[in-house]
Amino acid sequence: MRKWRLVLTLAAALCLPVAGAQPAEAADVTVPEDVFQWVQSTSRQNYYFNKQQIKYAIGADGHVDLNTLIVPTLRTYDDVQIRDVVTKRRWKMLPMDGYDRLIGAAEYLKINLKASTVTVVEHDDLDDTFTVITQDTSSIPPENYATLSEKDVDGCFYRAIIAYASAHREELIARTGATLSPADEKALKGENTSAPKEQKSGRHKHKKGK
Repeated sequence: MRKWRLVLTLAAALCLPVAGAQPAEAADVTVPEDVFQWVQSTSRQNYYFNKQQIKYAIGADGHVDLNTLIVPTLRTYDDVQIRDVVTKRRWKMLPMDGYDRLIGAAEYLKINLKASTVTVVEHDDLDDTFTVITQDTSSIPPENYATLSEKDVDGCFYRAIIAYASAHREELIARTGATLSPADEKALKGENTSAPKEQKSGRHKHKKGK
């Protein structure tokens, strides 16, 4: 069985439902600190994404698809959420092996930036060693994140991921393992050429404000 080696950085929250929120207490689990970025917490779950594996998809033409993000995510549960998941599985008469050690879930998301949709490609329930208990790859209809409110927990999570990807675009491109199309390469070079002028203008205005 696969193991998720999960690490997070708790210092920076990109999008929080409540000001000053901190990660909720997950039952008997310590998440190491290197790979995953904490985004937000609710009263029952903590939301993270893998900042060392987030990347773009590769299109049918073999080039980097700048319109599609592939994102491994993690949610850790508190005791109440764990009991809720376990109770629902029992009610549905699903296998219970390993669920006495449930600590959360990992999901692989495909985010289509052009269509503003998010698709859960895979959902894995995890035990306290981050080993997959149950894997679900059943087809789930895409969700349109553009229709979610600013206070919606999932919407906040998706927007934080997208903001991170935008700020680390070159890093994600390098990680994807493919080349840009000539059109995308030209467009990005044009953006990079204009960036220094924008920065220079911003510094000038700042000095003037003093």
